[in-house]
Amino acid sequence: MNIFENFSQFLETQLEEFLRNNPHLELQAFLEQLREQEKETLRLIIELEKQKKYLENNILTVAQDIQRWHRRIAKAIAVGRLDLAEPAQQREATLLRQGNQLWGQMQGAKQQIIKTKELLRQIQKRKQEVQNQVTQTQVAYAKENYSNIGWNQEINSYFYNKATDPLEAEFQKWELDDELNRLKEDF
Repeated sequence: MNIFENFSQFLETQLEEFLRNNPHLELQAFLEQLREQEKETLRLIIELEKQKKYLENNILTVAQDIQRWHRRIAKAIAVGRLDLAEPAQQREATLLRQGNQLWGQMQGAKQQIIKTKELLRQIQKRKQEVQNQVTQTQVAYAKENYSNIGWNQEINSYFYNKATDPLEAEFQKWELDDELNRLKEDF
């Protein structure tokens, strides 16, 4: 077992050293995590909105039933049919309790939507901060590498690393923002 622990520790050390030498990759990984969190949060908001709409429709249905039973109670009392009025009053009371439960669930869904939208704003703010750091790191990395290129190595500047290319990062950001705006318009 000791050999496996040593090997595992060696790999962790190598990974940590690699990330220290390539901070832009660590930032890229963190940025990707934030993008995934943003997508999941948007999905959650959409689901909560659907739930709220479903509850609103149920509340309207129950309210219509309450009105119908209320009219029936009044009619039964008016004609002296107390044998029908009492069970109808019980039915109306049951519907009122059901309506109150649905109302509470809808209020809870609304609160969750507010909290989730706030979380989304925080994620988007943090994502923008990290994106700025990624861009700064990529620019600094590109400058450092450009200054290290000799005359006979200049041809390599035409080949770029997708993970460190600032133009690639800008396009990815633009495409993601475009996709998020499209998702926002959908709900």
